[in-house]
Amino acid sequence: MADMHPQYVIDDWKIQDSWRLFRIMSEFVEGFEMLSRLERAVAIFGSARIGPDNEIYKKTEEIARLLARENFAVITGGGPGLMEAANRGAISENGKSVGLNIELPQEQMPNPYTTFQIGFRYFFVRKVMFVKYAVAYIIMPGGFGTLDEFTEAITLIQTHKTRPFPVILVGSAYWKGLLDWMRDTLLMNEMISPDDYSIIRVIDEPKEIVSYLKGKLIV
Repeated sequence: MADMHPQYVIDDWKIQDSWRLFRIMSEFVEGFEMLSRLERAVAIFGSARIGPDNEIYKKTEEIARLLARENFAVITGGGPGLMEAANRGAISENGKSVGLNIELPQEQMPNPYTTFQIGFRYFFVRKVMFVKYAVAYIIMPGGFGTLDEFTEAITLIQTHKTRPFPVILVGSAYWKGLLDWMRDTLLMNEMISPDDYSIIRVIDEPKEIVSYLKGKLIV
């Protein structure tokens, strides 16, 4: 390799990228085939770092349990923490409980509370699955990954790149700083419009969340 001309090294890297396209295509195909059977699915996002003794975990589990009783499927990232709580709540009511797991440098083990799991290497393929097959997003407290899913959803809705769908933040105290900044900085400086800000709904009570979704999602 040391004697190889730099151009050949670059070309070899490009060839590897070309072959990577087949892995990407296979993830899309598997995701479409597995998830197309879902009729009404709600995606629940939140921190992987919150354990079962935390009140947020218990609330997430309750939300998923109530959704399953109303025949909503529940989709999560398939990992621990609040993803586990959501899958656990759904499966406790014999609901459809889906995990879209992602391969990470620090291995994320799938939680055991799913009716089926799909593994992904690429974040962008996984994101397409959430947007395509979820009729609503519920955003629990979380970190960068949760923020990423939240901001992508509201961007796609704002730019009309996807159909409008409910995006609910749970935890008014947790999200207050972000929402205040959006209103006082983004909106006040006309970086977003009032209609953009209204994409987001904040609801704290599990029963109210499910009641709201039942009213919005008549399918």
